[in-house]
Order: sequence, then C-alpha cells, then structure tokens
Amino acid sequence: MPKPITKPQIIESAQKERAALEELLATLTPEQMTQPKLISEWAVKDVLSHLVEWEGMVMKWYAEGLKGKTPAVPSEEYNWGQLPQLNHAIFLKHRDKTLAEIMKTFKTSYKKIMKTIEEIPEKDLFTRKVYQWTNNNPLAAYFVSATGSHYRWARTIIRKAIKK
Repeated sequence: MPKPITKPQIIESAQKERAALEELLATLTPEQMTQPKLISEWAVKDVLSHLVEWEGMVMKWYAEGLKGKTPAVPSEEYNWGQLPQLNHAIFLKHRDKTLAEIMKTFKTSYKKIMKTIEEIPEKDLFTRKVYQWTNNNPLAAYFVSATGSHYRWARTIIRKAIKK
C-alpha cells in the first residue's frame, strides 16, 4: 500500500494491516505465541508488546504536544540512533507479562490509537511544524509508523519465524 497522504488513507492502511496481522495471529496456538527465541530473543507475544509500547509512546508524544510541551522523542533514555537499545528495553519491560495480559492491551491500545487518529484534524496530521517535537516531520508520519507500517513489519517477521 502506498504511503498514506490523507487521514482516511492512514485509517484504511492501519485497519487493513491490523486485520491481516490479527488474521495471522488467529492461526497461532498459545504455545506458538509464547515460544521463546522465535524471533531473535522474542516470542510472538513480545512483538505484540513492542507494538503496544510504540502506539503508547506516539499517543503520549501527541498528548504532550497538545499541552505545548516538547516530549523526549523517542524517549528520555534513548535517541533515534539507539533504537535497538530502546527496543531491547521495551522487550525487558514486558517479557514477563502473560499472553492474556498482552492480548488485552494489544486490543485496547489499538482502539485508543485509532480513536486518537480519528479525532486529529487532517490539517494537523499533514502540516509540518504544528508540534515542535515533530521537527520537520508531519504528525502523520509518527502515527503511520506506529500503526499500518508497524503492523506490516510484525506480520512479516512473525510469518517468517513460524515458517522456520
């Protein structure tokens, strides 16, 4: 799917990619979802926790931006050049959670981020420098990255790992 350039396209892409991911997940057993070191050191459930964490970070950045604040992006501890370290910290933070806990937050987080996207005026999504924290990127880039693009990435690596 081409890069979304309108709010309806962001929503459609996120919904399409999420549905495809959920369709794949529905074919997996709990044992497959929790098998350690399936994807590097991650289980499928860890990939889902990763998605939830990134959805939450984007929504936090947006909420802080609405208050006129400039959040530390991607986090207080890590910069964009340290994404592997940040992603490992996310793994460590969530690795002991049960599959049931993760699936619950996986569903609620998606509903929250989609509701947030729907509430943002299209102009705010695509106008650069509306929020200082986005630098020269449109806000849409962050939401696309945390939804449709990320769901496609997750589906791809899970599918490859399951085929092994």
